[in-house]
Amino acid sequence: MQSSAVKGKKDKAGHPSGDKRFKVLDITMKRNQFRQDALIEVLHKAQEAFGYLEEDVLMYIARKLKLPLSRVFGVATFYHLFSLKPSGAHTCIVCLGTACYVKGGGEVLASLEKNLGIEQGETTEDGQVSLITARCIGACGIAPAVVYDGTVAGKQEPEQAVERITAWTKTKAE
Repeated sequence: MQSSAVKGKKDKAGHPSGDKRFKVLDITMKRNQFRQDALIEVLHKAQEAFGYLEEDVLMYIARKLKLPLSRVFGVATFYHLFSLKPSGAHTCIVCLGTACYVKGGGEVLASLEKNLGIEQGETTEDGQVSLITARCIGACGIAPAVVYDGTVAGKQEPEQAVERITAWTKTKAE
């Protein structure tokens, strides 16, 4: 049986792995008084700290917020901004909302998939580019829209999108 001094030390240290990123999560959860309705904020902080939401991170959050893992996993998979896989150095999000799709978003996506050799939701083998789709990014007036590393670009043609992505891969090669 563990002594209370040893047990107290382990609790203060945070996660048994010693990974300091878990301390960031602990601070966020403590600031929100471990409220279950702070789940989305905690998931944002976890993705910011870890780059994506690994299974053990989701289990840790579920345990700390006293939520079923299924609920934490459900929220993490419902919102497109959360990722359960590592993302590339660059992120390309193609909007496939109605306006964007009607104005050519599907063609932009197909062109990027062909050029990168991956499908939406995947990352290139070299870890450079993640290709993601969104139902709507709220930029219907400039459809079709693509988000390159957080910057929205409107009225995108397939050739423009491929050119932008090619610039990312060339930068890595140099």
